[in-house]
Amino acid sequence: MTEKELRQSYVNAAVSYLGCKESDGSHKKIIDLYNSHKPLARNYAVKYTDSWCATFVSAMAIKTGLTDIIPTECGCGQMIQLFQKLGAWVENDAYRPSTGDVIFYDWDDNGVGDDTGWPEHVGIVVSVSGNTIKVIEGNKSDSVSYREIAVNGRYIRGYGVPKYSSKATSAGSGSGNSGGLKYSKGDIVNFTGSKHYASANATSGPSCKAGKAKVTDTAEGTKHPYHLIAVNGSGSTVYGWVNASDIAGASTAAASGSIAEGKTVKVKSSATKYATGQTIPSWVKSRKYTVQKIDGDRALLKEITSWVKISDLELA
Repeated sequence: MTEKELRQSYVNAAVSYLGCKESDGSHKKIIDLYNSHKPLARNYAVKYTDSWCATFVSAMAIKTGLTDIIPTECGCGQMIQLFQKLGAWVENDAYRPSTGDVIFYDWDDNGVGDDTGWPEHVGIVVSVSGNTIKVIEGNKSDSVSYREIAVNGRYIRGYGVPKYSSKATSAGSGSGNSGGLKYSKGDIVNFTGSKHYASANATSGPSCKAGKAKVTDTAEGTKHPYHLIAVNGSGSTVYGWVNASDIAGASTAAASGSIAEGKTVKVKSSATKYATGQTIPSWVKSRKYTVQKIDGDRALLKEITSWVKISDLELA
């Protein structure tokens, strides 16, 4: 299966339980599936009366054979810790997720800055359209139900980002599809248009400014097949779906093959602060790292799970 197919298989498994609820006992099969997997996390067998949102996320990993990249846990906080150990955690509320990512919530989030509180709930990302994330969750109002939340919305704690690519057995596009499209998710491009749209097939949209932007999603066969987010400092204000004809080509930075996902890099000796504001220790600058994600003007380094400004990186 391709990465894209693996992601969709995980979501499809979750959707197959849509409507299961406590009131008629149909949720019990989810609990039973979780408890059938050994060893149990912390040796705890989930009861039918327990909260079961993390149990649901875990049970779907069990059902699809993805427990090596999606850790099984019945507690949200403990599941985050396991994703962190796997190097598959994104501590960035503003991250634009992909199908099959795992979203965590903190209901005590005050909406100011990056939330680092204790998570109380978790779900599976079904899709992202424009600025809206569609999630399927277990134990939402005591049932398996959908939720919609804005990208970078209040209450988002962070994301588990399973490494589906490590499980893919055939070539194909990943979370960013692309197929016959020229550009793929993660590419930095030159946006030359003046309008962006809320959806890939919208008939009208507001004005925005041109400039350098990142491709964050694609939708082949639609009116506006690329979703772009402006790169900080580029002068652009694009944040939405755009026409293919409004992309002149890869930016100079992208074309030169400088810093991109999958590249091996080093942190420049002149760098002083992580993109999140903390001081960079001197030992960090003497090692090589793999770029796991690109988000605007910063990169997530896989080995230390930290965000660094792209301007503070160089190819190793």
